[in-house]
Amino acid sequence: MDTTTSLEIIRALANGADPHTGEELPADSLYQHPQTIRALFVAIQALERLQKAGVRQQRLPEHAGVAWSAEEDRQLISGFDSGKTARQLAKEHQRTEGAIRSRLIKHGKIQF
Repeated sequence: MDTTTSLEIIRALANGADPHTGEELPADSLYQHPQTIRALFVAIQALERLQKAGVRQQRLPEHAGVAWSAEEDRQLISGFDSGKTARQLAKEHQRTEGAIRSRLIKHGKIQF
């Protein structure tokens, strides 16, 4: 089951409705208990954060989070020394601009 479907079901339960029929759940249902409702809303928040993190991860460049090799560091410094911008270097190395700036700071090429 995917996250979107899970969220729909949990939201319905948290709102006191049968997720399949949409009918209101009976007042004595365990899903109507305040602690259960709170727990369902906590679960919703956690799944929403997970969903947002997955979307962000898909948007990251291919090499985001991958360790830098000595050769890639040499290429980065060479590219920077030749006048390339952080944006150009980020595209070239398939990394974020923040990662490029951090690496250039590490190598003393720019200051924080």
